[in-house]
Amino acid sequence: MYFAALLARTEDGWEASDTELDDVETLSDLTDLARDASVDEDTVLVLIEQEDAWFGVVRVDGEEDPRIYVSDAAAAARSSYGEILLTDELLGREPGDDSADLDSLDLDGTEDGEPDDSDDEEGTTADASMPHGPVGDSEILDDLGVGERELRALDAEDALSTIADSLGASEVLETVR
Repeated sequence: MYFAALLARTEDGWEASDTELDDVETLSDLTDLARDASVDEDTVLVLIEQEDAWFGVVRVDGEEDPRIYVSDAAAAARSSYGEILLTDELLGREPGDDSADLDSLDLDGTEDGEPDDSDDEEGTTADASMPHGPVGDSEILDDLGVGERELRALDAEDALSTIADSLGASEVLETVR
């Protein structure tokens, strides 16, 4: 189960709105959605979580490029919403670098459907190239009261509530949950 919300900073504090990501196919679409929620080009946070698996924060400040943090890239890669956030740039790959994808494939003769005992129970060999753990800008919320160390230590289960609490936006986030 997913939850996604927009937190837009205003003169009077934070305003929250839940958001449907069904029509969002790219990071650009998500950024446009955040900018539409912005008041006077102020900060907008897109908070996304998949129940107990991973969470992501996208920060949009006016016309600047979005800043992204994902708590567990491997878990997010198995989700359609997570894939939106896991850009080549975020993962340190050159755009369109198909060799990175080819390198992650296990082309040892097992690609014809034979089982490979080296695969773990949770994923395939393609998942092996995805980092297990956080990726992105871990200082994304520093100026808003959530430091890098605190962000990295958050558990996916209660991360968004903890972030909202640190921002003073708990009540408005809970109204859209």
